[in-house]
Amino acid sequence: MATDTVSEDTTADEPPLTDAEMQQAVKDNPAMRHLEWPVTTVNPVRVRWRYAIGIPFIHLLACLAFFPYFFSWTGVVLSILGLYIFGTLGINLCYHRLLTHQGFVAPKWLEHTFAVLGVCTMQDTPACWVAMHRIHHKHSDHRTDPHSPLVNFFWGHCGWLMIINRDFINVYDYEKYTRDILRDPFYLKLERNENWLWIYATSMAVFFLGGFGAALAMGGTLAAAVQFGLSLLVWGVFVRTVVTWHITWSVNSFTHIWGYKNYDTDDNSRNNWLVGLWSNGEGWHNNHHADQRAAAHGHKWWEFDVTWITIRSLEMLGLVRDVVRPRVWTKSAA
Repeated sequence: MATDTVSEDTTADEPPLTDAEMQQAVKDNPAMRHLEWPVTTVNPVRVRWRYAIGIPFIHLLACLAFFPYFFSWTGVVLSILGLYIFGTLGINLCYHRLLTHQGFVAPKWLEHTFAVLGVCTMQDTPACWVAMHRIHHKHSDHRTDPHSPLVNFFWGHCGWLMIINRDFINVYDYEKYTRDILRDPFYLKLERNENWLWIYATSMAVFFLGGFGAALAMGGTLAAAVQFGLSLLVWGVFVRTVVTWHITWSVNSFTHIWGYKNYDTDDNSRNNWLVGLWSNGEGWHNNHHADQRAAAHGHKWWEFDVTWITIRSLEMLGLVRDVVRPRVWTKSAA
């Protein structure tokens, strides 16, 4: 197994700490937060240009929201609603709790609908996202973790996306982690010919054309229709995409550095109040690492979890089944 180096003071007479020793050291001294880059990072290091260019570019497009021309209250409302529709339903509920951890079962038509919403966040294909997250859980805060913030905060937040990792060069690399996902022709098709990116491009067209058509239908001029369509595109797609990114990324970064623990896990996962609230429940991360399949991440009564409320509502409506409760709840009820 690969070993971790904890500081530049390590000498030839002092062998690097093992993974277990590193985890104990971090528990004993939370200020000691350093890992080398993942062993699966290609050597020599190569930039993943699609992300190294794409992430800043989408941020720049989102910055158009600071110009009055691109503003509309409708766009703002769609951006806020989109955080729930695309972020909570697409990423939290589908990519994470359903596909990655199989915390409940949904009919395929509903599962695929939620997956398309997840694709519209531009966080890669469902299979790639699931593979990355499963590897994270298997090696959390060890050197084989693809995005531990123990490397550094920026790396854990989004820097890891911009460097090529041998586990994620293409579907043939991460297929071994997601055979259950890729057995479904729907998910396999998303991997081919950049189909998932075409879905995101289609969502852009829908927002612009929807605003353009609505403005014309209400008697607006051509110029007014273009302005309204662009406002929905900027706020409803670009701003919402960037905010959703940072919500997801904050779970990888913030909740492995700051917060409290309900459970003694062998990683640095934490429950973080701010992330728990702005991510609609994903920030109760120590709870999740302690009981990964549980569809509820908030285990205490005060750990508000909008994603779990949504799953519970779908269960009550008969739209999902076999919902996995946290072990601590079932033990308490016994």
